[in-house]
Amino acid sequence: MDAWLERLEREGHLRVIEEPCDVDLEIAHAAYLEVKKPDSKVLLFKRPVNREKGIEYDMPVVMNMFANFEITEKIFGRHPDAIAAEIGELLHMKPPQGFMEKLSLLPRLFALKNVFPKRLKHKGLCQQVVKSGAQVDLDELPILKTWSEDGGPFITMGQVYTRSLDGTMQNLGMYRLQQYSKNRLGMHWQIHKDASHFFDQYKEAGRKMPVTVAIGGDPLYIWCGQAPLPHGMFELLLYGFVRGENARLVKSLTNDIWIPEDADIVIEGEVDPEEMVIEGPFGDHTGYYTLKEPYPVMTVTAITMKENPVYQATVVGKPPLEDKYMGWGTERIFLPLLKTTAPDLIDYHMPENGVFHNLILGKMEPHYKGHAKQFMHAFWGVGQMSFVKHAIFVGKEAPELSDYETLTEHILNRLDAKNLLITEGIVDALDHSSPETLVGGKLGVDCTGGEVAEGVKEPMDDAALLAAMRAIDEKVKGVKQYFTHTKNPVAVVAYEKERCVQGLFDDLAALRDHLKVLVVVDAGCNDIENPYMLVWRVANNLDAQRDVRKAPFIMLDATDKNELDGYTREWPGDVVCDPEVLADLKKRGIVAFDDELLKKFYI
Repeated sequence: MDAWLERLEREGHLRVIEEPCDVDLEIAHAAYLEVKKPDSKVLLFKRPVNREKGIEYDMPVVMNMFANFEITEKIFGRHPDAIAAEIGELLHMKPPQGFMEKLSLLPRLFALKNVFPKRLKHKGLCQQVVKSGAQVDLDELPILKTWSEDGGPFITMGQVYTRSLDGTMQNLGMYRLQQYSKNRLGMHWQIHKDASHFFDQYKEAGRKMPVTVAIGGDPLYIWCGQAPLPHGMFELLLYGFVRGENARLVKSLTNDIWIPEDADIVIEGEVDPEEMVIEGPFGDHTGYYTLKEPYPVMTVTAITMKENPVYQATVVGKPPLEDKYMGWGTERIFLPLLKTTAPDLIDYHMPENGVFHNLILGKMEPHYKGHAKQFMHAFWGVGQMSFVKHAIFVGKEAPELSDYETLTEHILNRLDAKNLLITEGIVDALDHSSPETLVGGKLGVDCTGGEVAEGVKEPMDDAALLAAMRAIDEKVKGVKQYFTHTKNPVAVVAYEKERCVQGLFDDLAALRDHLKVLVVVDAGCNDIENPYMLVWRVANNLDAQRDVRKAPFIMLDATDKNELDGYTREWPGDVVCDPEVLADLKKRGIVAFDDELLKKFYI
């Protein structure tokens, strides 16, 4: 970590903040605004404090370590596409023919020796300072509260190391951890994660589960923790492949879990499978709060650290954020592995305002009728891709998947309700739109064919369309049409909802000659002139089985759901910064912003 911070400062990527900043909202809010800038930097807060508890911490806090594309590429050591190419070569390696081919293969095979972690016999840098038993005090760490309605402070960049009951598998995951007291942490490993599977093994055996959490060290560790590797594969194997050198591990002092020797801070403990405690709320990477739910608890047995540690943290919420750049690396590097399941896949892309698992774009080379639908089922059946809610596939002649304007035109000129696939599958535990947890609607859109023949029969401008809609329902407060030059213009409606939107759909069917795609959002919390955040809202709020109609034209209900819709779960609020905290940070010169930035990203 020290070497990285020195390099970042030397190369102009680090901003050092000497002014005291509170772990309660201030540090997180400053980082949240910074990473939304096009030239965002890594932030190092030298003097974190907790004014409520009267604490001045003796370690700095680093935020936004993955602050932009350039820094992220430096952390990987090369462009993610280069790493993907190396993986692709390994996947397609063939037995060498002849002596010279065997010789040419040796350097590649020799490099693979760096993949496997190396277990050291001595203590690591992370164990220079040791506190155990009654000395354990999590309040000595500058653990952040990132959002006003959070249930408390959370460790947000924890590398959570666990192992299977029989000791044959070790896992590294990135899960949030809520601080309850001086020695207790909530373990938010979701039901689909490897750590949760290990937890089930310990529970069935009636044994406590060892857990070690590392913070800091090489920034690549935490990226590996969120990488979608197959079940049973230790994520630090990926570290060795990307870095080209072995991960150097030391044994935890109070359990048998091995962790990186250069971590800044290590928290060791155990989880009692019989104890569950309410965790949350927490403002999550969807931009919404995840609600209170029971999760396991870790009792801390020891805290070790370097002599001069740096506490690494992140803030999640509405896009764009640090996970944009971490996700970019994941997307590029795992393309070759995804192609093993879908060999005619050319490329894929997860827009950050689709919150990654909520929207995926795929380019493919279709060879037969229904090929794109086959791809949809393949995606929904593969690892973390199974959490994807909405998938749009285009053919090989389509524009680059990150060229959003041109790509959207291409999609809308090929969009046909007959080629929408609506089904059901598992959804992320963080998803709030589905009628029940963990299971919800999926939408697949096949735009791999040619242009559709018909467009809107009788186009209207926005003013005329709004008047026509208000004649039907005066609660329609605004209309904005996008891509009116395509075969399928998108009409976004701001609606003051007092009834189920399905009833509005019934009534607006009378306007079938004037509409092709209709999207309805709540008037009070959306700007229909802001397409970036509209994509974020729609991708979050849709459950395809409940909210998508295909006739007489395509209609999407992206409003917040409640009892009017037969929705019985608690609908969460979306995260917003505390205006008083922002104003104070601005007054002290820690952040700079204007109203345009606040409005642009619903801050």
